[in-house]
Amino acid sequence: MTSIMNLTKIMEHYNTEDKCRAYLEELRWPGGPVCPTCGAKDTMRLGGREEVIRCKSCERQFTVKAGSIFNDSHLPLTKWFLATYILCASKKGVSALQLQGMLGIGGYKTAWYLCHRIREAMARANWGEPKLSGTIELDDTWIGGKALGMGHEHGRDNKTVVVGITERNGRLRMVVVPRLDSAEIAKAVRRYVSKDVEMIVSDEFAAYVPAVGPIFKKKYKRIKHAITYVEGNVHTNSIENRFSLLKRGIIGSWHKVSVKHLQRYLEEVSFRFSQRKNPALFSLTLLNLLSTDPLTFKALTRKRAA
Repeated sequence: MTSIMNLTKIMEHYNTEDKCRAYLEELRWPGGPVCPTCGAKDTMRLGGREEVIRCKSCERQFTVKAGSIFNDSHLPLTKWFLATYILCASKKGVSALQLQGMLGIGGYKTAWYLCHRIREAMARANWGEPKLSGTIELDDTWIGGKALGMGHEHGRDNKTVVVGITERNGRLRMVVVPRLDSAEIAKAVRRYVSKDVEMIVSDEFAAYVPAVGPIFKKKYKRIKHAITYVEGNVHTNSIENRFSLLKRGIIGSWHKVSVKHLQRYLEEVSFRFSQRKNPALFSLTLLNLLSTDPLTFKALTRKRAA
């Protein structure tokens, strides 16, 4: 993968379709093109159409975009590359409307669809990561309409609950849960957290005890915020800071996030934060765009989330 990138380098190195395509081929097929249909490596280029490859075994024609998130996209790869870099580099996210203006994309729907396909690739990258380890902090927050009350005990039917789990000084995962109860919290913990953690910390909310205690036993610590916010190395300051980052993105960049698509925004924030020190973040994202199944506009906009 390439060295650390900036916008100037992106514009210099990938300023033509051929350069973008060549780099995608390098990422997808380091040893040369492989037929996505039969897996054969004996291929040839079509004369006059360098981007089209023909498999000598099954005689199918394909390009580097076949079967990937790029599939059937009419946007130039140069704009895909710029959009990918901008989403990777924007700490608080970037809106589809802003991206539309920055890249000169014809319609808002096209820019919105582009952003969600990149988020889908970021989600895939998150799913392939090992479970969180080390010292873990666990908390929840509420996203959505005007608050109906304060504290866990009050009804918040117009809001969506998000559980956040982070390694202290490390990676982050956030997930939408239908209810803030011990069963849903336990499900999130089992999905994202390794059993070999050093310590896992939550606040005093009662539902965390049956969700976390039986799994981690003596490794589980609680901080009682009614008394103090820090007791030695027992605190949830890190995950609360991650939630602040998410909310700054919603308030300052996206402005409004639907419940249906909220998980993709959470995946974007989690991926970008977890990979913040990775010099190959841009290339990693492109690689996941290549290895993520196509996401159609119809699937993205149907009544139930894709």
